[in-house]
Amino acid sequence: MTKVLIANRGEIALRVIRACRELGMETVAVYAQGDTAHVTLADQAYCIGPAPAGLSYLNVQNLLTVALETKADAIHPGYGFLAENPGFAKLCGNLGFVFIGPSPEAIEAMGNKTRARELMEAAGVPVVPGTGALTEAAEAEVWAAKIGYPVMLKAAAGGGGKGMRLVEEPESLSRALEIARSEGAAAFGDSRVYMEKYIECPRHVEIQILADNHGNVVHLGERDCSVQRRHQKLLEEAPCPALTPDLRASMGDAAVRAAKAVKYSGVGTVEFLLDGEHNFYFMEMNTRIQVEHPVTEMITGIDLVKAQLQVAAGEQLAITQKDIEFRGWAIECRINAEDPLEGFRPAPGLIQEWRGPGGPWVRVDGVAQSGWQVPPHYDSMIAKIIVWGQDREEAIARMTRALLETNVRGIPTTIPCHLQILAHQEFLSGNYSTALLGRLLERGR
Repeated sequence: MTKVLIANRGEIALRVIRACRELGMETVAVYAQGDTAHVTLADQAYCIGPAPAGLSYLNVQNLLTVALETKADAIHPGYGFLAENPGFAKLCGNLGFVFIGPSPEAIEAMGNKTRARELMEAAGVPVVPGTGALTEAAEAEVWAAKIGYPVMLKAAAGGGGKGMRLVEEPESLSRALEIARSEGAAAFGDSRVYMEKYIECPRHVEIQILADNHGNVVHLGERDCSVQRRHQKLLEEAPCPALTPDLRASMGDAAVRAAKAVKYSGVGTVEFLLDGEHNFYFMEMNTRIQVEHPVTEMITGIDLVKAQLQVAAGEQLAITQKDIEFRGWAIECRINAEDPLEGFRPAPGLIQEWRGPGGPWVRVDGVAQSGWQVPPHYDSMIAKIIVWGQDREEAIARMTRALLETNVRGIPTTIPCHLQILAHQEFLSGNYSTALLGRLLERGR
């Protein structure tokens, strides 16, 4: 494996290019018209279409044509776009490319949320009480009464908060089911919906998995991703303040069982809900690298993207579970071109000035720079700031300092919101849930 095409853009494209360079691999970047901020470090770069993602980053024919013409050995999908598309992964393999991710079968199994629930139950992984795919409103009403309100409707092929609807009373169920189906069809081309018991004010805790093609699987601890807006993550930290060593071991073991159940290889994340009684429930598995992977890298010293590449090249894991040590505390803040005062409305535009933070144990991943026109066609994240500290208190202080010295002029960003979160007593206590940001915003009105 000597040349890798990165079928993505922005921050994750740069991240993969850097890992490839350290391993001595050449890289091929692709870009949409006017979206070239990520191509500067690549060995080669090719335009694959107009700005809308459907005409460029999701244009499979154009992507694979570039891969064939440049004689790439492998394709790294990054996250989003085609990263969890089993058809794309299978097509890559059929054309002789190494798909840097799990098998198409594993992607498909875990991408279908109802099928994933069945697999997890069979593997002994705790799941939230719920249903398979629902076909009509009457069936949903029977199940909701059996499970007990409130319930959450979810798109069977969903993720990222799309196709999700909270239903707190029977009168709202039929309409919510219709909306969830419509959103699922629009976002994923699949209108199937299932139902789960709504766990009130949980923590969102995920376990990082690393597996090779020789049956070896390890977990790299957890990340707390409970600071969210619209079911989308905004700030992540590792480790989770609520986990004891025993609970960490139990969740890690469950995540390893989940990975083995689908013969997983590469990096992946098993996401759980953790209730106030420290019961945890499987939510979903993301069969790709995660946006928040740097916090795990910071506390383990393991480069996850290089590990992805090495596993895809056929190497065995160089570590076992007993080799993995957790050191210190890490926090990541997603810097998005959004206006928190307007409900986190996306705010693309010209960055007149960008000055990122510096100093010890501060990392910035992103493409933001002075004079860059943030495009309106893609995710609003322009950078990630990640810090490490010897303990949680130092990590919070370091992140606060890093955010205060970050200067962005021309567009609104989420930085003021992050500063509020870091100073919020509930966050400082470590005893917070997915309800934190909602309470903070209510207080600020």
